[in-house]
Amino acid sequence: MQKASKHRDLLESPEPVKRLSATALLTSLILCICVLSSFRAFSMAGNDDGPLMPKAQNGPEIQVHGEGKGFGNAVHSGMYFRDVASQAGLTTVPHSRTDRRYVLDTMAGGGIALFDCDNDGKLDIAVVNDSTIERYLAGGDLMITLYHQDGNSPTPHFTDITESAGLTTKGWGMGIAVGDFDNDGLLDIYVTGYGHDVLYHNLGNCKFEDVTKKAGVAAGGFSTGAAWADYNRDGLLDLFVARYVHTDARHLPDPGKSKGYKGVLVELPDSLAGETDFLFRNRGDGTFEDVSERAGVNDPHKLHGMGVVWGDYDDDGWPDLFVTNDGGWNFLYHNKQDGTFEEIGIPSGTGLGPAGQNYGNMAADFADFDHDGRFDLFVTRFGNQPASLYWNRGNHQFTDIADKAKIAAPTVAPVKWGTGFGNFDNDGWPDILIANGNFSSLMDTLRDEVRFVEPIQLFRNLGNRTFEEIADSAGINAPPLYSRRGTAIGDINNDGQLDFVVFNVNAPPSLFINDTRNLNHRVLFRLIGTKSNRAAIGARVVVVTPAMRQMDEVRAGGSYNSTNDVRLHFGLGLDAVMSKVQVQWPSGAKQEFVDVPGDAIYEITEGQPMRRTAALSPP
Repeated sequence: MQKASKHRDLLESPEPVKRLSATALLTSLILCICVLSSFRAFSMAGNDDGPLMPKAQNGPEIQVHGEGKGFGNAVHSGMYFRDVASQAGLTTVPHSRTDRRYVLDTMAGGGIALFDCDNDGKLDIAVVNDSTIERYLAGGDLMITLYHQDGNSPTPHFTDITESAGLTTKGWGMGIAVGDFDNDGLLDIYVTGYGHDVLYHNLGNCKFEDVTKKAGVAAGGFSTGAAWADYNRDGLLDLFVARYVHTDARHLPDPGKSKGYKGVLVELPDSLAGETDFLFRNRGDGTFEDVSERAGVNDPHKLHGMGVVWGDYDDDGWPDLFVTNDGGWNFLYHNKQDGTFEEIGIPSGTGLGPAGQNYGNMAADFADFDHDGRFDLFVTRFGNQPASLYWNRGNHQFTDIADKAKIAAPTVAPVKWGTGFGNFDNDGWPDILIANGNFSSLMDTLRDEVRFVEPIQLFRNLGNRTFEEIADSAGINAPPLYSRRGTAIGDINNDGQLDFVVFNVNAPPSLFINDTRNLNHRVLFRLIGTKSNRAAIGARVVVVTPAMRQMDEVRAGGSYNSTNDVRLHFGLGLDAVMSKVQVQWPSGAKQEFVDVPGDAIYEITEGQPMRRTAALSPP
């Protein structure tokens, strides 16, 4: 069969999975082992802390419309973004303020999510609503705002449907995790907050019902990050919730008697006791069981929990858990495959800074940023503390290579919150986004303090374990600037390029549409589980092209208390066809597809043929 006809069959009809022959598979395996062995031997020789890799220079430089250049298999053109939030209808202003003094108001709010609430193929936006102490004591505010995407256009438009959607529970919101807990094919919403959390069950057509009490997941206290995962691989999504500090909104420190911080902030988290964390096991009947202590993830030390992200860092097929802690070491919970976890943050090298420092950790994300077949970890932090890029060396060991990667120095000063990996220029190498902003506008009255409003940072992956910061040249920091918190990444206008939304303090969110133009190809996959959980959370996809091997996992929660689009996006560089697409499902099932054309959005249902749902315009 000719290659062209193979492509046509795949696009025009749901053809059964194409399998490699045993001979071809063996040959490919031997070749891959040889190549990988050579690569590892070269890249690690004499250097255990993240050596630099040589830039790929296996082809002529390529100029695109007079801007950017590429080497061999990808075009590295200049990235460009536009904040279109206002014209897109993201205009709902939260009931908040910027002159914050207490731990509760300096830390609350921040979550944002991209998800499709009605399965119409278009991403909608949920923003956690911030509040004030006065408003909370008077009954609180709606905990989230939901924007539904209308119609189809290169510049999308949204409508605030919060109240008609039934999202009317009041409180003080913090974070958001989106996942299908009852496997009905509709994404549900979990919102963390101060005082209580809320679980909204999706009834269809973007209508929701508060089922928190029935489900038994109210949590209480001061909840922060949350994320869904099927930690015991029973086909049901479970929920982890981190909590921060114990504070009482009705009994706050007297500003006249508190030293606080330089006479500006009345209360600091260092002086407050922490709270334990929760792991809720899904019983499958709409209720959950608190198994935190039994599973070994309840945080008996009561550190100040912040960001949460799941990822199978050791490639054993079981989701592991990373939790950032403010002012303490981070937790890396290794899944022991028996319903329990082992906490190895400090022994693994991910618990502390490069010299053993305790930092004010904020958010985290996993990605195989260097294509070595292992998930690495990026962590953001408070001001005057560098971010960390933990390079996965295997055998449960990580090394912080942020300095060598040219990330440490540019990230020292800002107060860093939301973050995420994403291949924004489709060259196949994951870039890093960071949202920044200080705690309170009152900090601007002090000399030598980081400003309340700070620029976003975008680090382009250069493909050799180094990065360059390009946010300004990419148009991201065009005025006005805001004090930022959570981030969510996804293809909002379905053009094959990653866009992102950002939570802004005391303002509507920003919506950055990616207008980058180059010759690079791309692909998106929506996965649907059958034996696995329906949303396929934890499924891993490996994409192989003649130039590189990439992988990613479906996640439901991350960044700073936020949730990205569950569809997986891969930039393909100049390769228009993927040699192989491999899927490893949470159930343990595996599928492989060959000679898959790029520039399309595909749907993969567990155990069934791949189906193209949309073609993308040629680059």
